[in-house]
Amino acid sequence: MRVCVIGTGYVGLVTGACLAHIGHDVICVDNNEEKVKLMKSGQSPIFEPGLSEIMQSAIQAEKIHFTSDLAAGVAHGEVLFIAVGTPPLPTGESDTRYVEAVARGIGENLNGGYKVIVNKSTVPIGSGDWVRMLVLDGVAERQKTLVPAGGVASNEKLPEFAAEFDVISNPEFLREGSAVHDTFNPDRIVLGGNSQRAVGLMRQLYAPIVERKYAVDQSLPPVPILATDLSSAEMIKYAANAFLATKISFINEVANICDRVGADVTQVAKGIGLDSRIGNKFLQAGIGWGGSCFPKDVSALIHTADDYGYEAQLLKSAVSVNERQRLIALEKLQKVLKILKGKTIGLLGLTFKPDTDDLRDAPALNLIEQLNRLGAKVKAFDPIVSQTGLRHGLSGVLVETDAERLADGCDALVLVTEWQQFSTLDYVKMAKLMAHPVIIDGRNFLDPEAMIRAGFQYVGVGR
Repeated sequence: MRVCVIGTGYVGLVTGACLAHIGHDVICVDNNEEKVKLMKSGQSPIFEPGLSEIMQSAIQAEKIHFTSDLAAGVAHGEVLFIAVGTPPLPTGESDTRYVEAVARGIGENLNGGYKVIVNKSTVPIGSGDWVRMLVLDGVAERQKTLVPAGGVASNEKLPEFAAEFDVISNPEFLREGSAVHDTFNPDRIVLGGNSQRAVGLMRQLYAPIVERKYAVDQSLPPVPILATDLSSAEMIKYAANAFLATKISFINEVANICDRVGADVTQVAKGIGLDSRIGNKFLQAGIGWGGSCFPKDVSALIHTADDYGYEAQLLKSAVSVNERQRLIALEKLQKVLKILKGKTIGLLGLTFKPDTDDLRDAPALNLIEQLNRLGAKVKAFDPIVSQTGLRHGLSGVLVETDAERLADGCDALVLVTEWQQFSTLDYVKMAKLMAHPVIIDGRNFLDPEAMIRAGFQYVGVGR
């Protein structure tokens, strides 16, 4: 099938590259010329395991192309994905101006054939009908351009242009750091819309994925497809992320109680996670959730509830717990080192989670800000940030090139991001390089006994 993906961020680029990989003809559109040039050369502008490889193979197979020409993308695609960003506004609601601009642009460039316009961006509930209205506004603008310069006589009819399209909500459930894997191995595919024709085309588009042809385990039954109305599909995305964020805040609350009563939250999490009604996912206590999805989506759902006269108290509490949890490492540092002014603190990891280069709303940024406020010197090492230009955009922190340089002279280390390679560092050598061998394990990632044997004073969360 012919596909156009508009927006090449984490969602758009992964979606486009994966659809090209399974055999569709894809054009990815982005208004950033430098980014388009980079992608044309086969380089990914974001770090995502496996993405560069499938991009390059799709380029070689001539299954994917990159352009800044929206009209060319719209003309090409039977299915048009809107995958632009919807960042949070200070009020908590989503900033939908990029979606608005793209929807109008699609309308202005529709070329007569039937199109399925897919909301892949996380948009406020009720946006499906809004996008349809904007596309029709764009069609009307194009209609005006068809009127001859001298106008038409009273007995003449205006040129007519029929736009045939349907809007589908197809929320993504990709995890940064494993987005390619998640695309080929989804738990479910959600399609929201009231057109059987459009839903049928989307089923055809996803058929190779549904049939597990690119799955790790191809013997699994077909991927479930849930066909819903537009609003329910949009709500599913928000509800899923809000639930997962709440689950993390719950185990962090339990961890803080464990710290006070002498229990070990890792054992508690294992004990409750074995209950099939609860499950063991998202029960890792630590210094809170961040990134581009959870904070934005929970805030947007709270704001939507407020708009409709309902106070989402549980969600507000989940946010409140998370805000406090981001400072838990600071409290633990103060408990061990007392005064932080004049001390050097090293952060192991900066990104909000491992296997990504995403620093958006990362807990590390809060920690850097608060440590600076208290007069501490802050250093950091991150496997991705330390190797890229991202380090130049950070203030208040010296980004080191390796873990041993980070440890040298530090009064304490804080493990912020659970990068797998942090489990195999030479902690014996690092402890000897430090002024005070203290480590705050903000993700309960390290083995406490091994760290003590290496010469560290180990402090976990809820342990």
